[in-house]
Amino acid sequence: MSTLHDVLRRPLITEKSNYQNSALHQYVFEVAADATKTLVKDAVETLFDVNVVGVNVINVPAKRARRWRNRRVLIRRGEYKKAIVTLAEGNTIDIFEGVKG
Repeated sequence: MSTLHDVLRRPLITEKSNYQNSALHQYVFEVAADATKTLVKDAVETLFDVNVVGVNVINVPAKRARRWRNRRVLIRRGEYKKAIVTLAEGNTIDIFEGVKG
């Protein structure tokens, strides 16, 4: 790991992660394969200027899927690592909040 910017790859935005944002103050990121909990915590605290209470790291395995048009064609989705970051009460990350009016 060279810098803290390399730890976080992208935010994962799904229906479940939107619920976790609003109800549980948790944010989900795809992280580098060799990222640890402390590296993720330091990266989120430095880049977004928030207080992190806890970090859970999950290795998501690769899955086989089928193409829509030709159901026989199998593809393989790659494996990745994701981190669920719990923030202190009152802290938010703006990229997850959507359009503000």
